[in-house]
Amino acid sequence: MTLVQQHSAAQPEGVEEDSKQMTHRSKLAGFIIDCNTDNLQEAAEFWGAALGMELQQLPAEEGERYVRLLDPAHGLHIEVQSVDHGSRVHLDIETDDMEAEIKRLQNLGASVADRVSSWCVMQAPTGQRFCVVKKCNEDFDQKASEW
Repeated sequence: MTLVQQHSAAQPEGVEEDSKQMTHRSKLAGFIIDCNTDNLQEAAEFWGAALGMELQQLPAEEGERYVRLLDPAHGLHIEVQSVDHGSRVHLDIETDDMEAEIKRLQNLGASVADRVSSWCVMQAPTGQRFCVVKKCNEDFDQKASEW
């Protein structure tokens, strides 16, 4: 049985569907392009041009580390981020219940790598890092999966 099959297996006999514990919801929020660079603006301009997206400068301290790429076609939250580690891309999963989503992902084999401010950095069983964040996209209620 695969992890997905195990996670979505039917309730034990005698347990009603409505008696499950409180549910939560989550979905792909978007992705962050981590750039090990001294010139965040140049990196953001490259990725904006490569993906055909306009740049949105962010305010104050946030703007020192992040530039948002506007994605009206797909509704994804995409940012270019200045980092101290190697350059890579990581996914963000948005949720309406951080602790429930972290537990769900741990049950699938992920582990918590770090808790930073209002998000959690996790690692998949195959080594990729990703973040669990509070719901942030306007289409969350229409597109999120219920667990």
